[in-house]
Amino acid sequence: MENVKITKMTTDDVNEVFHIEELVHPNHHWSKNSFYNELANNLAHYFCVKNSENKILAYIGYWGIFEEAHITTLAVHPEYRRKQLAQILLIKTFEECYKDMIKYVTLEVRESNYSAISLYEKFSFESIGVRKNYYQDNNENAVIMFTQNIWYDKFKNNFAKIKENINRINVKYD
Repeated sequence: MENVKITKMTTDDVNEVFHIEELVHPNHHWSKNSFYNELANNLAHYFCVKNSENKILAYIGYWGIFEEAHITTLAVHPEYRRKQLAQILLIKTFEECYKDMIKYVTLEVRESNYSAISLYEKFSFESIGVRKNYYQDNNENAVIMFTQNIWYDKFKNNFAKIKENINRINVKYD
């Protein structure tokens, strides 16, 4: 994998992020206005992975509310999947959570998205329930996933192992 950098998402990134959003979720995706609104939300934190040409390859967003972070979106451009970019973004998210003294991280994921569920399980997310008919495009159920307290040794040890394996990729942070 080439060198990549993680940057805070800005309004200048929205067109490119929206293009990935359309590719990843062709039948039901966020609008450009949704991204603009998120970037104006004080609770929201959004990051992009960019290559050396400044092309956005992937992005993530979460809301930090008191002791909890809720991941709202995570997408990787289809041409750049299986290159650990989602893992890089999750690492960035957890590092930000540590800075903000957040204890728990949660998200919803389509129950048919086995690769995403597997990735989240690698990061110690556990299924705690189902939201019936959550996705509007096809009424698919969402699996609700939650971490243990990220300050617990069990979580921190697993997280350190993941980061160690990712450190083989040259990632810069802006």
